[in-house]
Amino acid sequence: MALGRTYSVALVGLNGYIVEVEADIGQTLPAFVILGLPDAALNEAKERIRSAAQNSGIPLSRRKITANLIPASLPKRGSGFDLAIAMAVLRAANDIRSTGRTVFIAELGLDGRLRPVRGILPAVMAAVRAGYPEVVVARANMAEAQLVPGARVRGYTTLARLAFDCGADPQDLALDFEPEADDAGCPETGAGSALAPDMCDVSGQGPARRALEVAAAGAHHLLLTGPPGAGKTMLAERLPGLLPDLGDTEAMEVTAIHSLCALPSGSVQLLRRPPYENPHHTATAVAIIGGGSGLPRPGAASRAHRGVLFLDEAPEYDRGVLDALRQPLESGELVIHRSAGSAAYPARFQLVLAANPCPCGKATGKGVDCVCTPTMRRRYQSRMSGPLLDRVDIQLEVERVSLAGFGQPAAEEATASIAERVRAARNRQLDRLLGFGLETNAQVPGRLLRGVLRLDAATTRILDYALERGVLTARGYDRVLRLSWTLADLSGRDVPDADDVGQALGLRQAAAASP
Repeated sequence: MALGRTYSVALVGLNGYIVEVEADIGQTLPAFVILGLPDAALNEAKERIRSAAQNSGIPLSRRKITANLIPASLPKRGSGFDLAIAMAVLRAANDIRSTGRTVFIAELGLDGRLRPVRGILPAVMAAVRAGYPEVVVARANMAEAQLVPGARVRGYTTLARLAFDCGADPQDLALDFEPEADDAGCPETGAGSALAPDMCDVSGQGPARRALEVAAAGAHHLLLTGPPGAGKTMLAERLPGLLPDLGDTEAMEVTAIHSLCALPSGSVQLLRRPPYENPHHTATAVAIIGGGSGLPRPGAASRAHRGVLFLDEAPEYDRGVLDALRQPLESGELVIHRSAGSAAYPARFQLVLAANPCPCGKATGKGVDCVCTPTMRRRYQSRMSGPLLDRVDIQLEVERVSLAGFGQPAAEEATASIAERVRAARNRQLDRLLGFGLETNAQVPGRLLRGVLRLDAATTRILDYALERGVLTARGYDRVLRLSWTLADLSGRDVPDADDVGQALGLRQAAAASP
């Protein structure tokens, strides 16, 4: 008997590694052994492969079959290795000819059908980067795999049809087998027919609308504090509509993350719009940051990469969950360590927090009675730690809508016109920052703000005074400078002036200064 060899991909986070699958058929008693740190789902592949081959008309040898997945020290998980192991075993038995450097990624059903798996996009990306552009997947995953530039993808519905194309004897194959339905025909979600939230729906709230525009233009984090019903959630839901479309590289990054999280039978298309994640305040750290048993999986923070992560009723979240966001807010990446290994996921999102001024929500200083004691208010607000809030660029109080500003949505500016100004401001930033490897003002480090982008002393006088009085931290000082550059970009100026700095300082201190 010959040694069979095929290839597949093991994913650790978004990073994929080529796995060489060897199969050997020995001369001893019947057995099927899989080596190379398989998890439970991969160990169960033995029965799936044996039944799939039998029902496809190419039963496996009754001798001992040994499948080895190289490198042996890399943990392997999931059912995506089924097809590669099956093809290696068939090659070892000389039932098919050599498949060369083709990569196989699919789960097998007992009836011989090829089933879709999660993470096809990052897996195919890894295969192409490693020099293995020939990829075979389940037909339901074919459209997603074809998103990868340079990949030569073939999609199959059954193992029998694939074996036929690889040289198996057609007289033995169950080629007349017809699956019940082609999984590639999964219906679309229908989200495209829904009306997208528009800024013209928000009545009044001029300062909050302006703050949202500034946040979108510079990719700044945002805290909205105000009573229930003031429109905080409405504003946050409309922020993604103000953001520009994702470029090719960004779209592939975002789609790869969502490919890992989608249902195996789901249809994943290239995501051109920034994502929006709104987890419930009862969500755990694993749900938001990522993790789980075995190799960690991405959470809401990574699914919001290049988009918006909105935490409504922020003080109701567990404080540990909120503080866990401090690292990705600075680095744009989440590295999660577990006993089975570590995984790194991108997490460069815009954080939007919404909070009431107190537990009852009535402490607005507008003549409305509040039933909360000062201690209750302090305890409520302290659930959002100072170090977390210090990383939030814009902190604004959203007031109740008055009767004069209510009920006239047609008079408000629509998302499209605001998004055009945001797009122009982003282009100015890109022209200025591209040489430094940056894209938005929110990414500018302090060394540049105090170096080549340094403003003169007359422009930053009010900011220097706030720092001397202890009103601002050094981190807060830099964040106000970034806001100043965004305000200048929105106004079409090359350099911020003193008014921009003053407005930026007001945007950061508005919530803190409110009663």
